[in-house]
Amino acid sequence: MIINNEKKPSTSMDYGTKPIVVNIDKASEQNRYYRKALWSGNYLQLTLMCIPVNGDIGLEMHPDFDQFIRIEDGQAVVMMGKSKENLSVYPKIDHDFAVVIPSGTWHNIINAGDTPLKLYSVYAPPHHPFGTVHKTKEDARQQEKNEECITSIM
Repeated sequence: MIINNEKKPSTSMDYGTKPIVVNIDKASEQNRYYRKALWSGNYLQLTLMCIPVNGDIGLEMHPDFDQFIRIEDGQAVVMMGKSKENLSVYPKIDHDFAVVIPSGTWHNIINAGDTPLKLYSVYAPPHHPFGTVHKTKEDARQQEKNEECITSIM
């Protein structure tokens, strides 16, 4: 993977807000972290994700931004709907499929294969703090809890 002219890009660097050229397929395949911000700009964010076998993103809804997800490697089941109780299930999709999630839509992506699910996600506007790296889903949940505590104190 080449990001700009770097032969070996950093595993934790967030390249936003600098312009980049990246082989997104290779970047996704090489990512071993649950979530890693690759580029965080003022109005857009690109993250890489690696969902372990039998893992998922977790049922969630974003009220104030849209999301685009592209499956690069593995198989997934997608659930989406207007409420938690009314989700449409889209059976196994695999590489080269995209999922477009409008704001206010409940969604979950489940690894339905026998290898890690590799994908990238584009948020508009950005959702995660600049430089976000979550090695595991538990790391991501812990950071979200800490951010909620900080927000409630302020």
